[in-house]
Amino acid sequence: MDAVSTPIVVLAFVSALGSGLVAGVFFAFSTFVMRALARLAPAEGIRAMQHINITVITPLFMAALFGTGLTCLALVVAALLDWDGSYGSYLVAGGALYVVGTLVVTMAFNVPRNDELASLDPAAAGSDAVWKRYLAEWTAWNHVRTVAPLVASGLLVAGLYVGG
Repeated sequence: MDAVSTPIVVLAFVSALGSGLVAGVFFAFSTFVMRALARLAPAEGIRAMQHINITVITPLFMAALFGTGLTCLALVVAALLDWDGSYGSYLVAGGALYVVGTLVVTMAFNVPRNDELASLDPAAAGSDAVWKRYLAEWTAWNHVRTVAPLVASGLLVAGLYVGG
């Protein structure tokens, strides 16, 4: 990548770091946080996850999650406009994978489940069944959200490597 491509290098680097960071957060949930919550009594697990879903909405985490999405989108556009076949496909694939596998999956599958859980009274009849379904479905989609940004980060790093 020459000096003309410096913005692409910066976007790819920042996107790769952000993707890795977000993958790590989701990895923690997939590998031990959700398992720990599942070990609690259903009402306690529901309450804990309700609090997590409120607490996670912080400027720092939102910047990591959605800011990385913005840098990935900008990278895809920049790589397409300044196409180089040696590294462009890695950058476009990595950026697109982050956006679809992380942001689209989050908004389409995890957030609606979080919204349903937010309205649930942990002590209400039937809440145990909702919690059991939530654990299985939310965690399955979180596995997707773990793998997507991790692979995206790898693709972005590969693009930087191939591009020199």
